[in-house]
Parts: sequence; structure tokens; C-alpha cells
Amino acid sequence: MDFREDILGAPYEAAELALAPDEEGPVGATLVRRLFPGAAKAVLYLHGYTDYFFQTNLADHFVAAGFSFYALDLRKYGRSLRPHQSPNFVRDLAAYDEELEQAVRTIRADGHTQLLLNGHSTGGLVAALWASRRSGQGLVDGLFLNSPFLSMPTSPAMRTLGAPAVGALGRLAATRKLPAPLNPHYVHSLHRDHRGEWDFDLAFKPAEGFPMYAGWLAAIQRGHREVRRGLRIDCPVLLMASTASIITSKWDPAMHQRDAVLRADDIAALAPRLGRHVTTVRIEGGMHDLVLSGERARAQVFAELDRWIGAYVPAPAA
Repeated sequence: MDFREDILGAPYEAAELALAPDEEGPVGATLVRRLFPGAAKAVLYLHGYTDYFFQTNLADHFVAAGFSFYALDLRKYGRSLRPHQSPNFVRDLAAYDEELEQAVRTIRADGHTQLLLNGHSTGGLVAALWASRRSGQGLVDGLFLNSPFLSMPTSPAMRTLGAPAVGALGRLAATRKLPAPLNPHYVHSLHRDHRGEWDFDLAFKPAEGFPMYAGWLAAIQRGHREVRRGLRIDCPVLLMASTASIITSKWDPAMHQRDAVLRADDIAALAPRLGRHVTTVRIEGGMHDLVLSGERARAQVFAELDRWIGAYVPAPAA
């Protein structure tokens, strides 16, 4: 695989993964890596919706703990988005299996014998579903979910009533754009040019988001139904969520201390349905992307992560 210097600069490298074309034409994904020389353990990170990998503080932490760090920009996201494509669009979340499995093969070929899978938000849902489908194959030694998108941030009644209509629209008009723009204040709460402390490319992670497509939303709803029925993830799972959420269309300083995208209580309530070995941790003052929270909450995230890895993730074979 042809790795070259990534847009983040050294020591990050990136390689394009060639994938099967879809109805929009050629498709690719991007695998980013930061190697720890001689490491037997590695982590593979999956980003959220309207997102891409830029969280170098997360990579710093894993590398300091002796992991090689890998991240996927999934098809039609971030580094992988091409001009002919509808951003973020897939008809089925299982489509991501192709890039996940290419990434895992590359990680193993790089000499790593232990793999920790780490998913944030939509990437957390994708990671959980994939880990469940691959149960029993020994591909994943641990799964760390950061505010995974396991449920719509609406009432149970609205989720139930809306699902048939979205499913039908997803089948009949998959690329229909839905009137569901993201609240720009969440991105503003993160970006240093607005009210945050982080630097990232607003072309890859725009404050207003990208259009939401009916086919994508239907695929998400099918994934949520799978979670509610119960998954069969066979490796240890760490699920983290904030202790509180805030749902508002206006700016509120509380966005710096709560999940402003999903309902954290709903996420935590679904944790037992992921598998038989699930640890749930709630982060006081945590934002939606917990590793981008304020310093105190970030420190708690990394301390809890280290504690869980030490207790539940087996050490690599000698």
C-alpha cells in the first residue's frame, strides 16, 4: 500500500483504499496511520457524521501508551470525498465493511497482533455493527465507543412513527435530501475560530453539515433496530457518554459541558444490548466528541480508557 505524508504532516501518513464503484462512480477510502516502531498493538479509529480524522490528541494518547494509531476517513467523507459524490451517502452501513476489512488487513500486515477498534458517534454505530457481524473471528480485541450513535435524538414515539416513512423513502428515493440541517453551534463550540479550542478543516467538517439523504437515514434506522434487538459483540466493550445532553437551536455555553448532538442517557441505556462484556462510563462535563471536551473531562476520558485497557484488553501475544 502506497503511504505518503498526510495532510496533518509528519508523522502521519495516508494511503487511498480502492473500493468497488457504486451508482455514483469510483469510490475510495483513506487510511491514515502513525506508527509506533515495534508496537504489537494498534488502534483503528472511525469518525462521526459530517466528520473526518483530525483528533491528534487522541492519537498522541494512544502512541504514548505504545499503540500504533490508524484512522479511516470512510468513503465520501473528509479526505475520501470526491467531486462526483454525495457527501456521507450510503444505502447500507454494511458497505463500510469493505474499507474496514482492508484496513484491518493492512494493520496486521504492518506486524500488529492486537487491535482495538475505536468509533465516535456514527463511527461508533458502524464499528459496533461490524464487530458484531465479525464475532468469533478474532479480529478485534476491544471496542471503545465514544458517544456512539445508537439512537435518534428524538422521543421513542417519534422514532417508531417515523421509521416506516423514512424506510419507504429510502427505498424509493434514496438520494432525496431531507430538511434536517445540523445545528452549526456544535461545530462552533469546537473550532478555534469560533468558540472552541481545536483546529480542523471546515470544508471537511462544515458547521452547517452536509445534506442528509433519505437512503442514509434509512440505513441508520436499520442499524438502530439491530442494536435494539441486541448485538453479539464478543470482545470487551467500553462505552462512554456524557452525563448530560443539551438539545437547542441557539448558542448556549452549556454546549461546552454537555452532548449537544445526541441524548447521552439513551446511549447509556442501550449499552447492555451490545454484548455480554460492556463497561459504561459517564463523563462529567463531556461534549459529544468526548476527546474534544474541556481539559478536565478529557483527562477523565483518557484515565478511564487506560484503566479499562489495563483491566479488560488482553496483552498482545509475545
